[in-house]
Amino acid sequence: MEKITLNFEAISKEQLNIIEKFYSAFADLDAARMTECYHDAIVFEDPAFGVLQGEAAKNMWRMLCKSQKGKDFRVIASNIEYTPQGGKAHWEAFYTFSSTGRKIHNVINATFKIEDGKIINHKDSFNLYNWAKQALGLKGFFLGWTPFFKKQLNKQTLYLLSEFQKKQKSDI
Repeated sequence: MEKITLNFEAISKEQLNIIEKFYSAFADLDAARMTECYHDAIVFEDPAFGVLQGEAAKNMWRMLCKSQKGKDFRVIASNIEYTPQGGKAHWEAFYTFSSTGRKIHNVINATFKIEDGKIINHKDSFNLYNWAKQALGLKGFFLGWTPFFKKQLNKQTLYLLSEFQKKQKSDI
């Protein structure tokens, strides 16, 4: 597999592989370009949302991008390894958690499976406890490592996604 650290400004968007295209779009908070990289049968997984499939996975990125437009969000992708069958990447997100106003630096490792030239499986892994401490301070320090915290976070993120999807449908 080829290892790549990206400077998105130095590469034309046509030269990028599908994983690079995904992170280039993410750096621009361009959900339309991000979701174009996904297969219709996409399965996404991470500690915050759990497992999402199809449009729910695409809508999660639409929601995230919309919520971060005009804010201090920034993403840096590196160590991208790619083959036509899959790959992996390391990426870091920097943003302010809206619920508490606390600064976040989340370090994520992603794995991908690719089918028909599109991402069909995407798994993001990160230390939820580290994220919780940054996002919630003492509350995160004391509760962020517990299965209860993860369950409550999943419940909250899925509720927000559900509300976003309802609004998307009503806007059509």
